[in-house]
Amino acid sequence: MSSLFVGRPISKSSYNLYTLPSSICGGQGGNFFKISNSLSIDDDRRRSIEIIHNSERIPKHVAIIMDGNRRWAKARGLPVQEGHKFLTPNLKNICNISSKLGIQVITAFAFSTENWNRSKEEVDFLMQLFEEFFEEFMRLSTRLGVRVSVIGGKSKLPTKLQEGIELTEETTKGNEGLHLMMALNYGGHYDMLQATKNIASKVKDGLIQLEDIDNTLFEQELTTNCAKFPKPDLLIRTGGEQRISNFLLWQLAYSELYFTNTLFPDFGEEALMEAIFSFQRRHRRFGGHTY
Repeated sequence: MSSLFVGRPISKSSYNLYTLPSSICGGQGGNFFKISNSLSIDDDRRRSIEIIHNSERIPKHVAIIMDGNRRWAKARGLPVQEGHKFLTPNLKNICNISSKLGIQVITAFAFSTENWNRSKEEVDFLMQLFEEFFEEFMRLSTRLGVRVSVIGGKSKLPTKLQEGIELTEETTKGNEGLHLMMALNYGGHYDMLQATKNIASKVKDGLIQLEDIDNTLFEQELTTNCAKFPKPDLLIRTGGEQRISNFLLWQLAYSELYFTNTLFPDFGEEALMEAIFSFQRRHRRFGGHTY
């Protein structure tokens, strides 16, 4: 499927080539890997995607809106639950690839504060799926080396899921690899409101003064403060929609945005590489300029 993003469009082609450095290719630096683009219109056209592997060109924090599970299932005449089942295998794959590339934080939007409006059957299935997800990641924590955290209103989640989250966070907190933050019962409005209430309470109790409130203090009260790099460099949204849907509203102020038509169940290594390649072609100015 084609990729849509803020900035220059990536040209359509039938096959894409990208190179990975020797540290990823088992010492075979410069090897090419062929990947397909399902919206290609010309089988004879080719282009090269070269992932530049250095700390300045690799995003430290990537946020993902995992959209399109329901549409993937419905397009195949399947129950929507079948699309949701890709959560664990796809996130494991994303974490493995991201770790090799040097990405340090992944924030995955798994369940929003608005998703409670879905049918009880679907919500119940998702809660069970999340329980299984944390069991799987805790079981693999030593091998994967991934630290897992949850951001959002955990108190509203089922008790068994809360217990699984607590155990997974405790078990993986010492891992020094990639940090995976799962956004469950999360919304950007919720995040900023909670931060505002916490700050107001501290002012009321005399712990801080009104004059102490600035961007740094506010960010310390956001749920993403548990990450070493709390602000995403890159936001990826799968599924074709081009909006951020109440996700990390404060934190995304200067993030690069990448939208792809690829539905999340189909979002694999090739699609992730496309997103990173797009990021590496951007010129981030943060409101200034260098020309």
